[in-house]
Parts: sequence; structure tokens; C-alpha cells
Amino acid sequence: MRKALVVGINDYDSIASLHGCVNDAYDIKAMLERHADGSVNFGVHILTSSTEHVTRSRLRDSIRELFDGDSDVAALYFAGHGYIDPTGGYICASDTMSGDDGIALSDIMTFAVKSKARNKFIILDSCHSGGIAQNAVVPNVSELSDGMTILTASTAEQYASEQNGSGVFTSLLVDALGGAAANLVGAVTPGGVYAHIDQSLGPWAQRPMFKTNVKSFVSLRQVQPPLELRDLRMIAGFFPASGFEFKLDPSYEPESHDPDPDKNAIFSVLQKFNRVNLLVPVGAPHMYHAAMESKSVRLTALGEHYRRLVEKGLL
Repeated sequence: MRKALVVGINDYDSIASLHGCVNDAYDIKAMLERHADGSVNFGVHILTSSTEHVTRSRLRDSIRELFDGDSDVAALYFAGHGYIDPTGGYICASDTMSGDDGIALSDIMTFAVKSKARNKFIILDSCHSGGIAQNAVVPNVSELSDGMTILTASTAEQYASEQNGSGVFTSLLVDALGGAAANLVGAVTPGGVYAHIDQSLGPWAQRPMFKTNVKSFVSLRQVQPPLELRDLRMIAGFFPASGFEFKLDPSYEPESHDPDPDKNAIFSVLQKFNRVNLLVPVGAPHMYHAAMESKSVRLTALGEHYRRLVEKGLL
């Protein structure tokens, strides 16, 4: 039971129109409704100004319905105008006239906080969206219930930019969901998504906001992992203890004078570990030199993390 409401509004009655929000919504829908292997992921309901007049009442009812029930994950994505005043922030429906007649971010938070969904994920690609979950009286205090994660395109003070017919933030979000933010088992988590977007936006650009109160991240989407799971599980066998160094010799290298087929197979897996930063050669510039010069390899901090996961039977 994973459900998502995806909203994109370009057309407004009384304020300036936007250009990329509807396309962004369809891009996010395509990412969320299927995993990379084509299997079903979220049940997605899409609401865009290209198919209907998205009124405040229609949008508010749809958000309320999203957070009704006891789903495993309830995810909201909104792309459109945002507004802020001293009382708080708003997202704007098509019939918004002044901004503060939109849907208050505090209302969205109320629906999410009261929801029985085990995980709530809110993504806002709108100006001033970083004001969500922010106490209006004590601005530096965030209010998040258990199982809630929020990712926004900008801080409360910033505008969210469009570029080449798409929101800058959502373009990076789609890239992240497509696999750029995946971990070594192919899971795209909210933390990985934020890290990808944060690293992609410079210090002078709009800054994404990330707020979370979870015990562990839920995967938003599964993609093809950079390593086969059977290969990754070998890591604890090759490195039985923290700090262990795996000794090589020339017979591990297939192009040496006296290659050993069994050792070549092991070396192939170790090279895969090296390519995804799980291990590094010790005292040699490359894996080839480590083998030919009878050096060793050791795990990186990331490699130690995955070694412990395998050792504990968590992978």
C-alpha cells in the first residue's frame, strides 16, 4: 500500500502562469508508479491544470484523501506557485487570487501529522516551500511527527526556478529517482535524493530543504544496483574483520605471466568493489599494480559499512 498524489499547475486565473509544472508532474508520475524493472511501485493519482481547473477545494480534498487511511507510504508532490506572509506559507491552486487564499502549508502538515500512514513524504517544488513544518512564532523550530520526511525546492525566503521548460529542482529529483541517488543495493531513499540534489546545486543557487523524523528511510524506488547482490555479499568473506587487508599477488591479475583462474574470479569482484568506492589498493595507484607488486587492498569507510551489514545478515 504505497500511494502518491502528484500535482502540477501551470495555469492560474489571477496570477502569472508557469511553464514546466505539468511536465514535471508527469515526469514524477512516471518515476513513482513503476520501479526500474517495470514492477508496480506507487499507486499514483495525478492532478494537473492541463486536464482540469485545479481549484483550492479540489486540491485540498485530494491532499486530505491522500493522507486518509493506513498506507505504508503516502507521498505528496506539488509543482506550482508558492506564497508566504508573516503567518506562514501557502501552495497556490488555479483559482488563487492573492496567495494567502491558497492552501496553507500548516493545513498540509495537519493532514500528514494526523495520518495513520506509516511513512509520509512531502515534496514541494514551489517558491518559499521551505517554510513548511516551520513554527510561525518560533521560526527556527520544525514540527515533524514520526515517519515524516519533507523535501522542498527552496528555503522559506527563496524562489524556485524553472529552466528549459522544467523546474531546476524537479529535474534533479527525476535524475535522482532514475538511479543517480541509488545506493549499492539499488534503493533510492529520501536521504540519497536530498544528497544528490544538494550536491548538484551550487552555493549561490536556490537551496533545497530537507527535514525528517524517521527511524530508517523507506525506499522510494528500486533501480538496477551497480553491484549484483551475490557479489556484494562476498565482502564479509574477503574481509572477515574491520581493518583487515586482503593480500594480492601477480596470479590474481589475468594478464600476468602465471594467472590463476580462481584468483582471477576473486580479483574481478574486488575490482568491482574498487569501482564503487568500497575498497582501495594500499601502496599502489591502481588495482593492476596492487596485484603485480603483491600489495594489498583495504575497505573504505563505505566498504566497512557494507561489510558490517553483510556480517549481521542485513543484506
